[in-house]
Amino acid sequence: MAVKIRLRRMGKKKHPFYRIVVADSRSPRDGRFIEEIGTYDPSKNPSEYKVNEEAAKKWLGDGAKPTETVARIFKSVGITK
Repeated sequence: MAVKIRLRRMGKKKHPFYRIVVADSRSPRDGRFIEEIGTYDPSKNPSEYKVNEEAAKKWLGDGAKPTETVARIFKSVGITK
């Protein structure tokens, strides 16, 4: 099973709010997920994000692949592989 760390869109129309989730790569963007490890709010200035660093490092160590946006968030938080 290929596991990805990606964003799950929530919020109202034109006011997105995202949750950072670990999900099977075959599931839809807003579908089933394994674990929620953080949040990302691009509507605030500057963008606000919160990440559970222990869970993120655990999943990266287990082989989960982050998407480009999630990788940028992790980099700004200080999480590396």
